[in-house]
Amino acid sequence: MERTLKNGSYLQSSVTLLLFFSSWGVWWSFFQIWLTDEENGLGLSGSEVGTVYAANSLATLVIMFAYGAVQDRLGTRRHLTILASAAMTLVGPFFVFVYQPLLSNAFALGVVVGAVFLSLGFMAAVGLFEAVSERLSRTYGFEYGQSRMWGSFGYALLTLAAGFLFTVDPTLNFALGSFFGLLCLLTQLFWASPRTTATGTTGSGKPTVPSAREMMRLLQQGRLWLIIVLVFFTWTFYTVYDQQMFPDFYAGLFASQAQGQEAYGVLNAVQVFTEAAMLGVIPILMRKVGVRNTLLLGVAVMFVRILGSAVFMDPILVSAVKMLHSIEVPLFILGIFRYFTLHFNSALSATVYMVGFQISAQVGNVVLSQPLGALRDAIGYQPTFYVISGAVACAAVYAYFVLQRDDQDVQGDPFVRDGARAASAAR
Repeated sequence: MERTLKNGSYLQSSVTLLLFFSSWGVWWSFFQIWLTDEENGLGLSGSEVGTVYAANSLATLVIMFAYGAVQDRLGTRRHLTILASAAMTLVGPFFVFVYQPLLSNAFALGVVVGAVFLSLGFMAAVGLFEAVSERLSRTYGFEYGQSRMWGSFGYALLTLAAGFLFTVDPTLNFALGSFFGLLCLLTQLFWASPRTTATGTTGSGKPTVPSAREMMRLLQQGRLWLIIVLVFFTWTFYTVYDQQMFPDFYAGLFASQAQGQEAYGVLNAVQVFTEAAMLGVIPILMRKVGVRNTLLLGVAVMFVRILGSAVFMDPILVSAVKMLHSIEVPLFILGIFRYFTLHFNSALSATVYMVGFQISAQVGNVVLSQPLGALRDAIGYQPTFYVISGAVACAAVYAYFVLQRDDQDVQGDPFVRDGARAASAAR
């Protein structure tokens, strides 16, 4: 650990991720409430909120490809992280002087402008910052996970403060986002890493960003489409529920919106801290129960989380249900990534993950955000939660039949449970 703390690139990477996620978390955690709250926000309908999220996902998809392609050629150089940090610095003025007036008076234009700006600075930039940090970890010899941990810490800490700031004035949240963005920009400009000849490739020499030809070749595999369907009917539905609907629903359970928003900030911070801890626990569980069972368990917890929001109205019970998020996300994310490296060529694991999960999830958000938002307008939050939980329940049954066993069709890195490994060693 002492050696790690003396590694200048580790410190620079950790501070960068801490500042990025702080700048993002202080306003993003309350973005949906800001869009829907009539007193402290814009008072948009569910359909309008769905349109905003769909446009954001579409812009994120396009800019994510552009960031990936350019950064792959830049290696560890910071041209794009400087660009993203500059956008982060401007997030406060953008919300106050550009985004809010446009959404209020020229909604369609505001949606487009906001989608491009927010994707450049945050939603597509998260993959950029993480990719650069991961490359630095391989180049300069530190654990990427130890650096990424500081990002989760920053997000949780600022989410805790965000709920109290939002009830005073949402402008404070956006201003603080600009403050941390400025610190991140200064870090990119003036905190230099040692010189390197890194080329943005993995140890095997393969590009870290998939080519169009690789993607088309993968899309010809039927078993990948089985996973894409699973992602669409689980993670995408869950993301729309959790980001687009749950925050405002939860705040409405309290005596006043202000009280609910403060409680949501505290709860969200506790959940993020717990989620970070679970990222270290779930791999241990996976070695006990296997990859397939971990993924199935993640879908089951996802179903319980959504159904619990549909059934309960008590803030304490709904808070307990919200905490399931800290278990569900590590189960699903770690499970599906290990599933890809187990059943697909591990040399293309990053490509498979991007095509089978990231891209399919973003496309799903584009498709589902507006229709589910309109459904919420028509029947309300909790009936919509029943619909979403029903879709996830059907997906769970589907997953049980289509997910391959851990010892079936292994084309990547084999997975051996702890019990099997111990038995083999005993023999």
